[in-house]
Amino acid sequence: MNVIPVWKKGYTGKGIVVTILDDGIEKNHPDLKRNYDPQASYDINNDDPDPQPRYDFSNENRHGTRCAGEVAAQADNHICGVGIAYDASIGGVRMLDGDVTDAVEAHSLSLHPQHIDIYSASWGPDDDGRTVDGPATMAKKAFYDGVAKGRGGLGSIFVWASGNGGRDGDNCNCDGYTNSIYTLSISSATEDGHVPWYSEACSSTLATTYSSGASGEKQVITTDLRKSCTDTHTGTSASAPMAAGICALTLQANPRLTWRDMQHIVVMTARPEGLKSTDWITNGVGRKVSHSFGYGVMDAAAMVDMAKNWTNVPTQHRCLIHYKGAAKNIPPNHRARVALTTDGCRGNSNHVLFLEHVQAIISLTGSRRGELQIFLVSPQGTRSSLLARRSRDSSSEGFNNWAFMTTHNWGELSVGTWNLEIVTAATSSTLKTWSLMMYGTASDPHNGYHLTKQKKYQGCKSGDYILNGGCFPECPNGYFASNVTVKGLDPLLPATANETDDGVTLMQECVPCYHTCETCFGASPNECLTCMLDSHLVNNSCIENATIELPLPVQKAIMRTGHLTTWVAGISCVVVAVMIVFAIISYAVYWCRSNRQGPGYNVLAGEDPTEGPAIIRTRNLNLNRLPKTPLGNSNNHHQVLLDDSSSDSEL
Repeated sequence: MNVIPVWKKGYTGKGIVVTILDDGIEKNHPDLKRNYDPQASYDINNDDPDPQPRYDFSNENRHGTRCAGEVAAQADNHICGVGIAYDASIGGVRMLDGDVTDAVEAHSLSLHPQHIDIYSASWGPDDDGRTVDGPATMAKKAFYDGVAKGRGGLGSIFVWASGNGGRDGDNCNCDGYTNSIYTLSISSATEDGHVPWYSEACSSTLATTYSSGASGEKQVITTDLRKSCTDTHTGTSASAPMAAGICALTLQANPRLTWRDMQHIVVMTARPEGLKSTDWITNGVGRKVSHSFGYGVMDAAAMVDMAKNWTNVPTQHRCLIHYKGAAKNIPPNHRARVALTTDGCRGNSNHVLFLEHVQAIISLTGSRRGELQIFLVSPQGTRSSLLARRSRDSSSEGFNNWAFMTTHNWGELSVGTWNLEIVTAATSSTLKTWSLMMYGTASDPHNGYHLTKQKKYQGCKSGDYILNGGCFPECPNGYFASNVTVKGLDPLLPATANETDDGVTLMQECVPCYHTCETCFGASPNECLTCMLDSHLVNNSCIENATIELPLPVQKAIMRTGHLTTWVAGISCVVVAVMIVFAIISYAVYWCRSNRQGPGYNVLAGEDPTEGPAIIRTRNLNLNRLPKTPLGNSNNHHQVLLDDSSSDSEL
């Protein structure tokens, strides 16, 4: 994971605060006490500031202390080992040693967000291959508030273990914590780069760190309860704190990184080399990605180097596209494909062209949920497995607006046709609704600075066009094809390039149209071919549709130009409306004069000195507000998955 070169450059996590959301941490452990931060700690189970674990003969509450040592165990003291960010401040939230309710989760996720930089969690719903569960209302709000307001508005960094249900065929996209866009979901690799037996494969995993493998393979050395050490920390529980430590080193290099900047840097620097899996693919921008490993092993040195000169990415946009067709019945042993075509919400403030996270929000029914497979295919051909078969899931509940998330389209373009594929087995299913939620930016978040010419043009096929360092069969709406020259023939340039006599390489690049053009043949405002919906084409320029105000004495009629019948109909409607209003006023005046009874009226026991009938309208207000759910009173319980390789249940 390339940590030692970072230490040699002086990056040790100093000034960064990490907290472990778990069963507490042993704050007086000799390898932790120097870096212990009471402001990053709390005992939510007992509602006091001391996160010390509850001790018993089995030492079952050791999980948080083990995770804490991976992040910030002291260096050079010859005790257990050394934390990845060994000068970072470390805290712990004791929240798993009791009922894990929505309120408990929310309190933990929102503890001191202006002080804590990184929250590391190695727990989630049951990894039993049949549970579908995620954060409830209060925890969802805590996640959102964390990324929106934490760290002075830069956003809290939430690092999450992807899950240990591999042996039971579980899928981490059924875990609403790792499947969230707000969490940096981390998987595991064995010491020799294989997929561990406990690992879950899913499209929401972003990256990987090393952890335990099969019997006889190395496990993780870290701090343990009763001021001791262990060399048997295992599972994705051990992977998430390692990732948190690497994020701490990166934040020290650039404390102004946002939560999305951190995810961008992870995607751009993770290394697929040496990781052995059969499901590696190359996405639409040339990055290798896997359902088992995400974009690869985190590279601390590359992350720190990139962070030092990083420019914050633009504001996140969200483009939501609804499928408007009827419900679709899918027979047994059948593959159904449902398409959505989008321009990425071009022309409004939600415009997304360059993708980050993508969600397929699905409602479907079926008699056996675990038989289903669901795939999402992007316009650039990247195929994400949103749901694999789960043989233990016999539920007939289906999915109700479940947001399946994929990170595999990172950097791709949103525009074009997306295909949702649903594959049934022995039983049928019905797709009720689905929507596509695309997160990203309207402009290139990196301006290509991180891509060399070789990387930009590598892998292009004959006839492809260059955009954002990737190759596409055509330019999307809002772009036109233009020749681009590259001085000096590069051996990695593709056959698409045409070399001229003077050695200048010509290629086709997609260049943005003027903002009012839907399609164009140049970048100027008078080089449009078609226009956005709110304008029309005049001499190759897009002119905003005008509105005309008629100077009528009572109201104004606003109508589109260009249609005589529209004018006539509009004027007729106005005349009729004026006549009706005049008749009503005349009748009201007549009624008032004929029914006057004195200088004033008694209205709700108060004197109204005005003349005429008094009309009292009341607004029905619901003043019954629910109190905050007290800790321990929610019905939303999640089983805690603790470590110990012998139980095969550690996260």
